[in-house]
Amino acid sequence: RWQALAGHHKPLIVFTPKSMLRNKAAASTREDFTTGQFNAVIADKGVDTSKVKTVILCSGKVTWDLVAKREELSRDDVAIVRVERLFPLPVEELKEALALYPDDAHLRWVQEEPENQGAWPYMLLNLVKHLDRTLQAVTRPASASPATGIHSYSEAEQAELLNEALRD
Repeated sequence: RWQALAGHHKPLIVFTPKSMLRNKAAASTREDFTTGQFNAVIADKGVDTSKVKTVILCSGKVTWDLVAKREELSRDDVAIVRVERLFPLPVEELKEALALYPDDAHLRWVQEEPENQGAWPYMLLNLVKHLDRTLQAVTRPASASPATGIHSYSEAEQAELLNEALRD
């Protein structure tokens, strides 16, 4: 929607894993498309903000893995903030979302990709300078390849990533 209504038109490329096409948690209502608006950042308003000790910033499929893991662990002190548009970086929207949570909450960027890939290098260069606190990265180890090539290793890495993201 933002892409279509912008004054300048560039090709729109959307990457999404097939698993997300049937994920009911990630589905939008028809009204979201017809009467709603695009939100570059979506704050987690389903948590008691006074209890939040950790704020997780993330984008894409890992969001729903984090939500499921948070529910599994019954963690009500973790807020998951979705960054729906990476470029141009929505600095003001991010600041507004972060203002909802305590200033002393741990702030983490979580991504499935290795540390040297995905959005983390971009966030490190562009977002950190706008924050008044430390942003910790929770990623897979740096790698020349985005995937291990062995499904069982990938699942183990993903489980470790989710545990690290939701640790106290």
